[in-house]
Amino acid sequence: MEKTIALIPGDGIGPDVVAEAVNVLDAVAKKYGHKWTYKNVIAGGAAIDKWGKPLPQDQLDICLNSDATLLGAVGGPKWDNVAPEIRPEKALLGLRGGMKVFANLRPAVMWKQLKDACPLKDEIVGEGLDILVVRELTGGIYFGERGTSADGKTAWDTEKYTWAEIERIVRMGFEFAKNRKKHLTVVDKANILNSSRLWRAVAEKVHEEYKDITLDFLYIDNAAMQMVRAPRQFDVIATSNMFGDILTDEASQVTGSIGMLASASLGDGTGPGLYEPIHGSAPDIAGKDIANPLATILSAAMLLRYSFKLETEAKAIEDAVNAVLDAGWRTGDIAGSHMAEVKAQGKLVGTKKMGELVVAELNK
Repeated sequence: MEKTIALIPGDGIGPDVVAEAVNVLDAVAKKYGHKWTYKNVIAGGAAIDKWGKPLPQDQLDICLNSDATLLGAVGGPKWDNVAPEIRPEKALLGLRGGMKVFANLRPAVMWKQLKDACPLKDEIVGEGLDILVVRELTGGIYFGERGTSADGKTAWDTEKYTWAEIERIVRMGFEFAKNRKKHLTVVDKANILNSSRLWRAVAEKVHEEYKDITLDFLYIDNAAMQMVRAPRQFDVIATSNMFGDILTDEASQVTGSIGMLASASLGDGTGPGLYEPIHGSAPDIAGKDIANPLATILSAAMLLRYSFKLETEAKAIEDAVNAVLDAGWRTGDIAGSHMAEVKAQGKLVGTKKMGELVVAELNK
């Protein structure tokens, strides 16, 4: 198979972790007889520095003309004082809207080897967690009408959804639940918001086609509480853009480390997908060879699975990560309470070494 992958290293630790993911993708290509052509894209703070805008159209076009896009991270304190309309995060909104990737898949998985890094009690997490959040990505309050009054004393942001926007997310949630534990939870705020009541109406209508799947609803405030009180009750969660943003960051901490969580942003299947770790740019550790590259490597596995339909190759990456963790190798963020022990064993490693270990497992 020959495919083109757009690479957006971005800002902060983005270039560090993307480089390791590329090494892993190259190892997969060599082992399974594929060929990847990479096209570099400048976006986020790096694009502001170069062109004064976070996502020039020609850079977006590279992504649109590729088979998939792998993103590191954008943003950082360096650009905190730029005009709101050109903040680095606008690159993310531009990519999502321009690529028409309306669904963000965020698996919150607790790796068994990292259970000690979870802040929750053992009786709460049991043998581990495996939650999939399907977040709506191109609608809602992040894309709604907004403004600030002339005197600067009033501001507004509008939450707006159409039936079609909600249905495609809910349907995707049901489809994933069908192959998991057959349980879908829709998270909303239907006691207050009209848009949330529409989410419920759509979910109940689509549920008629998935009678073998359990459907329930939770208000966002209760869902956030339940995520730390009893997270094992969740299987698949479908929710709006803002609520999904909040819940997935919470889930990342419940599972132990944000440095382990990958994501995929998908559309209707006719265009390229966008893949990225959910951690930020962490500019304070950029270039120091201490960032955890595993979330980006696992995002590359999702790229192979969802955009290229290469399940065997995707699973090979995940198995390699699992083997590296089984062998006791850790970056600082996942060493947890065993930091001293990991150091004593000589198994505390940096970004590059962790990437090399995954490649070595793939090459066995």
